[in-house]
Amino acid sequence: MVVGYRSGAHDAEAVASEIGGRAVQADVSDPDDARRLVEDAGELDILVNNAGLTRDGLLARMPDDDWSAVIETNLGGVFHTCRAAARGMMRRRAGAVVNVSSIVGLHGNPGQTNYSAAKAGIIGFTKALARELGSRGVRANVVAPGYISTRLTDVIADELKDVMLANTPLGRFGDPEDVAGAVRFLCSDEAAFITGEVLLVDGGLGM
Repeated sequence: MVVGYRSGAHDAEAVASEIGGRAVQADVSDPDDARRLVEDAGELDILVNNAGLTRDGLLARMPDDDWSAVIETNLGGVFHTCRAAARGMMRRRAGAVVNVSSIVGLHGNPGQTNYSAAKAGIIGFTKALARELGSRGVRANVVAPGYISTRLTDVIADELKDVMLANTPLGRFGDPEDVAGAVRFLCSDEAAFITGEVLLVDGGLGM
């Protein structure tokens, strides 16, 4: 198993060690880096795309660089890695792809036009990919988390967190393990007849 990372080498190496794999540094927004990462992993049975970047701000004041950086990492990274992995999976007539989107890709969020656009794009991309690769035995699905307690969401304003929590029927924020369980399921043989789907892991926030 290979754990790809752009930054946070210590954390990536800890995760890789825990699962008996190895960590490989790569910036998936760069097509050459993404290709190198996939090639380094060897014959892929499973590809999980979870690269994420936020640069929040109101649209009227959003710099071009903040738009481009989020789109290129969150959506471009999915494109680059899936393109690099697709031929091998098609040749072996087997494989599972899980792309991590977000509840905001379905419902939007003020101050996150760039992030929402990227995450919505992942959903459309994955559905098209599922149709392209299905006849070759390759599945592609999406996990769309709600508010998950991570460093990426720690920067969200407390007022917005309170609103999200009040609108989450299960009455709590999610943990990374909640998302991991959904990803694990979609990669497993138990999901062998599931493709092109969006699995919300959001405590009911997106109902």
